[in-house]
Amino acid sequence: MRVIGLAGWSGAGKTTLLTRVIPHFLKEGLRVSVIKHAHHGFDVDVPGKDSWRHRQVGAEEVLVSSGKRWALMHELRGAAEPRLPELLAKMSRVDLVVVEGFKSEPYRKIEVHRTANGKALLFPDDPGIVGIAADVTPETALPVAHLDDIPAIAAMMQRSALSIEDVLAQGSGPDDVR
Repeated sequence: MRVIGLAGWSGAGKTTLLTRVIPHFLKEGLRVSVIKHAHHGFDVDVPGKDSWRHRQVGAEEVLVSSGKRWALMHELRGAAEPRLPELLAKMSRVDLVVVEGFKSEPYRKIEVHRTANGKALLFPDDPGIVGIAADVTPETALPVAHLDDIPAIAAMMQRSALSIEDVLAQGSGPDDVR
C-alpha cells in the first residue's frame, strides 16, 4: 500500500481533481482509497437515525453495516484529533491511498494550485510537496503538470507515493519526507 497526498488552499480544486484522477487509476487496475481532512464539524450520519442517536447519547464508536457498505464513526469526546499515521493504520489494504488535506502533516503531497484563488503556492514553505498540479507553470525544479492533464498528474502521484510503512515510520516527527 502506497500513500500520496493532495494539498492546497480551499477552492484550489483538490476534490475536483481527485474525482477525475480516481477513475484514471481504476482503469489502470489500481484499488484506491481516500482520507479526507475536514476543518470543521461534519456529520455523515443522519440526525434522528439509530446510529446518530447512539452517538448523541455518548457511544465512543458506532459501526453501521449493510450488504453494500459499512462505516465506523468514532467520537473524540474532547481527545486530540488523530494524526495522519494513526488514521492510515486503520485503513484496509489497497494499492494507493490518496490523502486530501492534512497539509501540515509531514508526508509527500502534490500541491493543487489555481491562480484564480489568489493565494500563494504552498511549496516553497512545505518540504513535503514533491510536485505541483496547477493552471500555471510556476518556477520550480519540482515536477509540474497542468490541472487538466490527468495522466501526467496520476503518473506524478504514483512516482511520488511512499509505502505506508515509510509514512507510519515518520508519524512521530516533522522530518523532511523528500
